Amino acid sequence: MVDFSVLDLSPVIEGQEPGDALRNSLDLARHAEALGYKRYWVAEHHNMTGIASAATSVVIGYLASGTKTIRLGAGGIMLPNHSPLVIAEQFGTLEALYPGRIDLGLGRAPGTDQRTLRALRRNPMAADNFPQDVLEVQAFLAPVQPNQAVQAVPGGGLEVPVWILGSSLFGAQLAAELGLPYSFASHFAPDALMQALSVYRERFKPSEQLATPYAMPGINVVAADTDEEASYLFTTIQQRFTDMIRGTRGKLQPPIDDIEAYWSPMEKAHVSGMLRYAFVGSPESLKRQLGAFLDATRADEIMVTAPIHDHAKRKRSYEILAAIAPEIGRAKSAA
Repeated sequence: MVDFSVLDLSPVIEGQEPGDALRNSLDLARHAEALGYKRYWVAEHHNMTGIASAATSVVIGYLASGTKTIRLGAGGIMLPNHSPLVIAEQFGTLEALYPGRIDLGLGRAPGTDQRTLRALRRNPMAADNFPQDVLEVQAFLAPVQPNQAVQAVPGGGLEVPVWILGSSLFGAQLAAELGLPYSFASHFAPDALMQALSVYRERFKPSEQLATPYAMPGINVVAADTDEEASYLFTTIQQRFTDMIRGTRGKLQPPIDDIEAYWSPMEKAHVSGMLRYAFVGSPESLKRQLGAFLDATRADEIMVTAPIHDHAKRKRSYEILAAIAPEIGRAKSAA
């Protein structure tokens, strides 16, 4: 059966502050754990007033301290912003405190704009070193070698599972070459999904961490009791993506009755393309949509994000998805 997991961007909704968003994240993590989701990831973004998870490893520790069994991790850490040793130490510390529950997803993008990248004191060319930096993180998390001069403490020997994240063929090729699990960001950059999955599976080389390819695409899911309610809630995401292409970012806005009045025809076409893998509707509608997606992708696991304005309705969305997930998974297994 296909597992479902949660990607939480810790959205800061209009009228609230980052602390409220982080407390909502812990509440949702506990809810996801009770519903049987496999893992719960947060992501590194900087200088964005609508996302509260910039200090990603700190947020993971907060969520891990308030849950018991669900895996917690980064989806992801933007490695060009950090030294590999520091990331190995941070996630080694998390693994030491919460053994067997920590994932480390690594991405190549900065997770911000160029001006903020300078504020982070990072070289824009650091992304060119991403493959070597991934290997260095792995080396620091591997068993300590005799006379090893520099160690991650904690970290050495803890072998935190490393994932490669991406939205292009580069990440697929790297994950295949290193024999690592791969998560594709199709929840906002869908264009190369199918080609990336094909490249990853065709070129995969087994490793000590992973014997066979393991692919986890990310998608948006907005579930509600009726199609009409789900479409209404989805206008929050449509507004957010419209604002992104306008170059404006802010807190998560409430849904609106008429999305057509919010965007231009050109913006609608652009946003609709970015949200190609957004699945919106009632339980019956989602069974059909998600079943077709699993048939097309042969995904091993699905990472679901649902930036819904109303926290109670966001929890309800994940509850509906959890209820239909076994049926979707059985259909995929039978195929």
